[in-house]
Amino acid sequence: MLPVTPIRVGAASLLIVLVSLSSASASEGVRIEDAIRSAWRENPALAAGSHQVAAARADAKAARDGHWPTLSVTAKGIGTSEPVGVFGIKLNQARITLEDFNPATLNNPAAVTGIGLGAGIVVPIWMGGRILAGQHAAEAQADAEASTQSRRREEMALAVVQAYFGAQVAEQGVRYADDVLAQARETERFVRERNKQGLALDADVDRTVAFRAQAEAERAAVLQQVSSARSALAMLTGLDPSRSTLATPVEPALALPPVPVATLEAGSPAHQDGRPDVVAARLRALAAEEFVGVSKGSLLPSVFAVAGVDTLRSSWTQGGTWWSAALVVRWEFGASSLGGMDAAESRSAAAASAARWQEVQATREVEEARQAVATAAARVRAAREAVTASESARTLRMARYRQGLLPLSDLLDAESALAGARTLLLRSLFETRIARAQLELAMGLPVEGVQS
Repeated sequence: MLPVTPIRVGAASLLIVLVSLSSASASEGVRIEDAIRSAWRENPALAAGSHQVAAARADAKAARDGHWPTLSVTAKGIGTSEPVGVFGIKLNQARITLEDFNPATLNNPAAVTGIGLGAGIVVPIWMGGRILAGQHAAEAQADAEASTQSRRREEMALAVVQAYFGAQVAEQGVRYADDVLAQARETERFVRERNKQGLALDADVDRTVAFRAQAEAERAAVLQQVSSARSALAMLTGLDPSRSTLATPVEPALALPPVPVATLEAGSPAHQDGRPDVVAARLRALAAEEFVGVSKGSLLPSVFAVAGVDTLRSSWTQGGTWWSAALVVRWEFGASSLGGMDAAESRSAAAASAARWQEVQATREVEEARQAVATAAARVRAAREAVTASESARTLRMARYRQGLLPLSDLLDAESALAGARTLLLRSLFETRIARAQLELAMGLPVEGVQS
């Protein structure tokens, strides 16, 4: 049975990342900021969110216009033989004659027809505060939707970061699988030569054949991962990364900017004021509270002025015109009104609790992300040390194996140890980059520093 071999690296290579790609200019490939902005511009899910924001803004504008007068225009055609109706229509048409007062005519009038036009205006004077409360609620809802969209954008940016560097993981996995396969083939060739010379056992040849065959299988799996990772990035960004170089290395040339100490303190709420999902939860709680005011206002009388002008004509050249004006106090009340107010108060309490819970989650997420960054940095330091030691061990064992001083299993162990150390280093560098992006998201900072 083989010892731990570099074949294990084939599975691990699906997680490793590109460390030291040479820096590329924007003209040579797609930078991470280009990919993020492309996702913001092209992704259909974000486009849907933008439409939701526009709809909420339109609702808020409509609510702001609620205190303006309402104009109505009517047009009608009418015909009847009902005695009261006939007399009223003829009176409105200004064509009543003495004959119309004849009892026989009054009791059995001929049918009449008419056409009418009218215009009226309703001016709200006092609506129990419901208009102003509805305006504040709609504005808070619109602002909450805008904050939610901002959060969606940053979450999309994090997804792009993961997909972008995940694609580099897969591509480096191919290069690493090629290296493992080349080493496997060379080892097999060398052992076969020694076997022909009687210096290596048939069992050693079988080990190298298995080593090489598994390496070929793992390389095929990694190639499939490349295709999957590239398609995920294309889906998010709308770009065709298969024709572009991913120009931003996983390990940046310069250190990422330091995180403000205040935002890293356990339990610190400093991040909450700028974090869009927390802001959105607070705004929704405010909107729900304002809707309570709308519900209470519906229990109070409303006062409004009404004015209008109408005409009813028997022809375009004959008819009557009149105007009317009134100051109206209306009070509508039903048993269901009290239930509506109770429901609004319950929704307000629920929204306030949800906002508090969002704040608690935000604080915990910042702390978790901060610890993830620190852990990833520690793993990078340990992995670098392991790589250095493993490289030295492999060099020594390779030389001794070729001198016939060590068995093949020791050489394969050294190869596996070095591959594992390199995998750990690369994975740790990848996790450091992702953890930093997650910390930026948790604190409400622009992911990768990319702003609109």
